[in-house]
Amino acid sequence: MYEHTFPNKRFQYTLEFLKKHIDPNEAILDLGVENPFSEIMQREGYTVENTKGEDLDLDFSSIINSDASVVTAFEIFEHLLAPLNALSKIKADTLVASIPLRLWFSPAYRSKTDPWDRHYHEFEDWQFDWLLEKAGWEIQDSKKWTHPVKKLGIRPILRMFTPRYYIVYATRKKSR
Repeated sequence: MYEHTFPNKRFQYTLEFLKKHIDPNEAILDLGVENPFSEIMQREGYTVENTKGEDLDLDFSSIINSDASVVTAFEIFEHLLAPLNALSKIKADTLVASIPLRLWFSPAYRSKTDPWDRHYHEFEDWQFDWLLEKAGWEIQDSKKWTHPVKKLGIRPILRMFTPRYYIVYATRKKSR
């Protein structure tokens, strides 16, 4: 996925947000296969276990069988048809999750060659907040940032000031 580009800004902001809220002593279940960011977390001293590539719309075994105190999900939920199901199965009390925000001037992302690399959902922030609330989570902190590209045109100009990414730190609601 990152053969030609590496999302340095996104990784930097994500790592800063993670460090702000999660102690390296806490075990993390990172939803999604091992990736460059899970390797960055490990280099920063976090103990990270990734899911194994199972379809998280249908197979919750990695989530249910994990004893991690924190679950991270970086750009995962937009790929699921029913993210409420996976979010509801998490046993951990802490969640750090990010999503790409829906851009009104750009269609939903779809790889023509990789069926796993497609967005079923492109959320607005309020939609993601609502999803988390319905799944039993309370957002404690959040952040948005832009993703400008080095190209000419209307869309690149809009990307300079339109937030593209949204990250949240959430805790499990007490009454479940």
